[in-house]
Amino acid sequence: MANTLYPKFKEALLQGQINMLTDTIKAMLVKTGYTYNASHQYVSDVSTYDNGRSSALTNKSVTNGIFDADDIQITAISATQVIAVVLYKDTGTDSTSPLIAYLDTVSGIPFTPAANGTVQIIWDNGSYKIFSL
Repeated sequence: MANTLYPKFKEALLQGQINMLTDTIKAMLVKTGYTYNASHQYVSDVSTYDNGRSSALTNKSVTNGIFDADDIQITAISATQVIAVVLYKDTGTDSTSPLIAYLDTVSGIPFTPAANGTVQIIWDNGSYKIFSL
């Protein structure tokens, strides 16, 4: 699987339900066992495979349709292989927090973190940053 945007995110974005600059956008480490599914819509659809979540992304930008933010750190929950990073809009409740992007080509993925170890996610500094529309 290559990096992809969840279809329901595209729909919500076009309906003005998600604002990448003002909404609380976070990242989740996704562990082995999860398979991307285009019908997944909320964090609750992938939370079984959660291996740690970030705080809110900072210094976000959307210049020329390219989404970027500062690199992040996440504390891994377990020493289980991470296969992707999933971005989502945090509403405070998994069942209403929309999924945004499935990213499995982030530098260093897959990897196996130490349990309770801090993982640094460094976003691409190339022309497409985190993702591009």
